[in-house]
Amino acid sequence: MAAKSGINNGHLQGGRWHNWSDSVQCTPRALVFPTDIADLSRLLAGYQREGRHVRVVGAGHSFTPIAQSDDILISLDGMQGILSADEVAGTVTVLGGTRLFRLGEELHARGVAQENLGDINQQSIAGAISTGTHGTGIGFGSIATQVVGLTIVTADGSVITCSESEHSEIFQAARVSLGLLGVIAAVTLRVVPEKRLRLVTRRERLSTMLAQLESYKHDNTHFEFYWFPYTDGGQAKFVNETDDPVTKADFWSNFNKIVLENGALKVLSEISRIAPSLAPTICRVSLAGITPLNEVNYSHRIYATPRMVRFQEMEYSVPADQFPAVMAEVQQRIAERRYKVNFPIECRFARADDIWLSTASQRDSAYIAVHMYQGMPYREYFAGIEEIFVRHNGRPHWGKHHTRDAAYLAAQYPHWQDFRNVRETLDPQGIFLNDYLRQLFAVSAPVTVSNTVGDAATS
Repeated sequence: MAAKSGINNGHLQGGRWHNWSDSVQCTPRALVFPTDIADLSRLLAGYQREGRHVRVVGAGHSFTPIAQSDDILISLDGMQGILSADEVAGTVTVLGGTRLFRLGEELHARGVAQENLGDINQQSIAGAISTGTHGTGIGFGSIATQVVGLTIVTADGSVITCSESEHSEIFQAARVSLGLLGVIAAVTLRVVPEKRLRLVTRRERLSTMLAQLESYKHDNTHFEFYWFPYTDGGQAKFVNETDDPVTKADFWSNFNKIVLENGALKVLSEISRIAPSLAPTICRVSLAGITPLNEVNYSHRIYATPRMVRFQEMEYSVPADQFPAVMAEVQQRIAERRYKVNFPIECRFARADDIWLSTASQRDSAYIAVHMYQGMPYREYFAGIEEIFVRHNGRPHWGKHHTRDAAYLAAQYPHWQDFRNVRETLDPQGIFLNDYLRQLFAVSAPVTVSNTVGDAATS
């Protein structure tokens, strides 16, 4: 283990850390890189004795201050890779810091894969499950639903393994935990035999996608779409399993992914930032630039798409049966208030699960994500759309912008108090709390904090 300064994947510069979208900044007293579970256990036990406060950061892809710390910031970048595999059980155990892009390739080398993923593969596996990261497909849950076991190092340095049959209450709380119960040192995942997927994308009218929504969701393994505000069009994406061979990457495939979806978007977004009134025109130009795509590759390579243009994002889960009504209200709100937005709205779908703090807990869900180009004002736009989500009992993504408080969230999650009880049991001193999480979960600040290292800041 070593405490380091300098650059951590481009996020720590001159002692100041920032997340991917630059919406959160902090100045940790130390950025620490444990090398194994024993090292992590020793560190945490010492931090608890000293009254320190600790947060863990993965790729920094959360838009909220979930990883913010002015005291100890732990990176699990030194804890990556597959620890073991059980071919009979169909499971693989990986270290918590393993990045999804690395995990995909390492699983591929073993002939297996995760059953579903989101469209970004930069996160660590621990960070992805802790915030409820998800992909799309009504037959699939979030990445956390693939978890069958966890190894957690708690505030006092204890190492706990949990599953459905061992410490089951902790397991239910820990699969989506926002890093509040301890540091997820290792994750045991259910995997499937590797599969090839065919991705087909095309430009389509929003009215058509909404009219065909049920058939699109049920007739395809994965379906999602993007709608461009101020137009009746968007991009529909269909993904299905296939036995066809992997297609060779050709010029037009790369052109569509890199140039149109990133390079052109960057240029158009800069124009929109300089001249916000052009946003509706830019939406129409972007829509016209969508070109069809038809390719086959292994699943982990199909799920992920390049994200080179930085933005701010808010995403809510709403009950699946309310999705058409919510989208109608979103369309109307944008038309009425004329928000200066040129980014498309992303719509995805997932099945219900039983995880306490999952945004799909006990209900089939539709996910609606709104974005704003980095550097442009986004709060008014997000607030206006958030009002609609809230009226439909929306649940905000734990890693993305929102303004909900503990009272609202408690009403949305039947096991809210159960989670808080587990958190209090595992971390009674609150070393894993920062100001943001203390407010989000309505946890009172301690009257005094024992601190044997003098003036160490608390977060």
